[in-house]
Amino acid sequence: MKKIASFTVDHNKLDPGVYISRIDGDVITYDIRVKKPNQGDYLSNPALHTIEHLFATYARNSELSDSVIYFGPMGCRTGFYLLLRDSVSKKRALTLIQDTFEFIQNYSGEIPGSDKKECGNYLEHDLYSAKEEAKEYLKVITNLTDNDLEYETNQRRINNVGIS
Repeated sequence: MKKIASFTVDHNKLDPGVYISRIDGDVITYDIRVKKPNQGDYLSNPALHTIEHLFATYARNSELSDSVIYFGPMGCRTGFYLLLRDSVSKKRALTLIQDTFEFIQNYSGEIPGSDKKECGNYLEHDLYSAKEEAKEYLKVITNLTDNDLEYETNQRRINNVGIS
């Protein structure tokens, strides 16, 4: 079998950031890399789950709601995938990601879709940890631009400012 595209990225060199992972027709997949791979520091399942609920709710209620195809966690617990229609500019996609993590960092109240009727694992949420993860990730993505979305470009930019 052919190796899938995401397995061709050198995860030993991959830092937190936002990357364009792939383009399939009119769908762009964004790699929202919150943690550096293979370092032992992963998103906890409850924080990951809460970020998923908050991000999906925010994005699907934004002005880009019709362009949001999917948002979900990576199995390795280092980040998320966001799939958007290509009618959304890279700059606007990055702004959505930044705005959403700002929303998560400041969120208070009940986690959307977190009761037993709405969620298949409703007991495994952690709003405090989700907010802390969002706060840390915002330090990485706040100054990114749409020119930083390629794996190698983003890598150099992050390393040049000493974030790793």
